[in-house]
Amino acid sequence: MADYPTLARTIDSLTAGETDTVALMATLACEIHAADERFDWTGFYRVTEPGLLKIGPYQGGHGCLQIPFERGVCGAAARTGETQLVPDVEAFPGHIACASSTRSELVLPVRNGAGDVIAVLDIDSDQPDAFTEADAEALAAILDSVFGRL
Repeated sequence: MADYPTLARTIDSLTAGETDTVALMATLACEIHAADERFDWTGFYRVTEPGLLKIGPYQGGHGCLQIPFERGVCGAAARTGETQLVPDVEAFPGHIACASSTRSELVLPVRNGAGDVIAVLDIDSDQPDAFTEADAEALAAILDSVFGRL
């Protein structure tokens, strides 16, 4: 499992004073992806218009270019504003297979200081049942500390 306290301190140090959303997303994608070998693809999908996510900064192979809120795990997180912890993507109704290697997925909504969902953080693993509630809680705290100040 990732060393989340160290990761949080590193991200806080790297992003202090930064307000550009894309710069923040790029930095977080890089740091989170490198923090744990379970993380096969790590990136952001940005809300670019009502009901639509578009690819943002990421680490790993290619991602889907756009995802409607009505489709997939990322769409569900954006639509409901709730974290999606999916141990088996094949069992998730409407899963979008951007990469055939993905076996499990963790998607967290990203909110600005006003509480609006501005993106989702998508982490895929090539291992089944790779993520835990502890992962979700630690990553949500990091996202809140970085994007909640915008």
